[in-house]
Amino acid sequence: MPDKKDINKVVLAYSGGLDTSVILKWLQVEYDCEVVTFTADLGQGDELEPARRKAERAGVKEIYIEDLREEFVRDFVFPMFRANAVYEGLYLLGTSIARPLIAKRLVEIAAQTGADAISHGATGKGNDQVRFELNAYALNPDIHVIAPWREWDLNSREKLIAWAEKHQIEIPKDKRGEAPFSVDANLLHTSSEGKVLEDPAKMAPDYVYQRTEDPERAPDEAENVEIGFERGDAVAVNGEKLSPADLLARLNALGGKHGVGRLDLVENRFVGMKSRGVYETPGGTILLAAHRGIEQITLDRGAAHLKDELMPRYAELIYNGFWFAPEREMLQAAIDKSQEYVAGLVRVKLYKGSANVVGRESAHTIYSEAHVTFEEDAVYNQKDAEGFIRLNALRLKLLARRNQTIG
Repeated sequence: MPDKKDINKVVLAYSGGLDTSVILKWLQVEYDCEVVTFTADLGQGDELEPARRKAERAGVKEIYIEDLREEFVRDFVFPMFRANAVYEGLYLLGTSIARPLIAKRLVEIAAQTGADAISHGATGKGNDQVRFELNAYALNPDIHVIAPWREWDLNSREKLIAWAEKHQIEIPKDKRGEAPFSVDANLLHTSSEGKVLEDPAKMAPDYVYQRTEDPERAPDEAENVEIGFERGDAVAVNGEKLSPADLLARLNALGGKHGVGRLDLVENRFVGMKSRGVYETPGGTILLAAHRGIEQITLDRGAAHLKDELMPRYAELIYNGFWFAPEREMLQAAIDKSQEYVAGLVRVKLYKGSANVVGRESAHTIYSEAHVTFEEDAVYNQKDAEGFIRLNALRLKLLARRNQTIG
């Protein structure tokens, strides 16, 4: 924790909601410092101008509101999807991958404005405090970080509201009392946690889902979507070239309509506890299926299997907040090398919650119908397999004979 007397200016990751509104005022009161606010548009769908107006009414003179959607998808989401990254077999890391970009801009704005510290609204129980701070320290080892949830005694919604009322802070009407659950959203996903979701035995209520149609009520007719790839990145949907952010938004709309991308997960947080989250990642679920589809015909077996071995480690690094760590960058270099010829078209069938690859083609394919056909061919001598099997069986035979002798 930095010494309060050393802090004259702080850059706060600010949404304009109850928590960060309280934090803004708390920093002004407790640290007697100037606060700079930073609000990132990562495609969460919220109107951001109200955050500007609230910051202005709180006396903030330097307000940063930035549209980072293209950078988010191009430089963070797409590199992650080249790796087919999935945490604990299911989670597509939608919250995790947004944190390094926010941390990067916090550190950059601190340098631009001459701030002494950055601050965030993550609690002392969660992963986000770790992600924000590890990524920030990787970019500026001397930056101070103020984490109010680890300092103050406002450890309940009621105490936050009481403190806000005492200091005449605007309280969003939907935040009075107990919020039904906590939501984090960006262009890749929505994440819902807490309150009605804390008992993992109880089914999540329908109102928790915001981005996807209930698969049971999704269209009765399937829809095919064609995705074009170049060097491992999606570049087109149904023949139309799109920017990274526009492409993901298009896939979100298609997937959401068909109820694709819902996940109810109990995961292991980095800090040690388990938590239950409900995630919606419609476009990302389609993108993962399509990327694996194009890799099936363009990646050599050795490269594909090595990627699958590296992937859990890569995903864990992102989940735990090590995006800017050298080991993640090393893995990224290997992954990006594997994507040189991952190009072509993939057709994905969307139907009542599912996204299944139904076709793939590429000018760089290494699939050979001539070799694999069940019909007569002139390129493969089936007798060659006999020696192949004998050589691979040799050690197994020797072990079996040894074991028979001992037994």
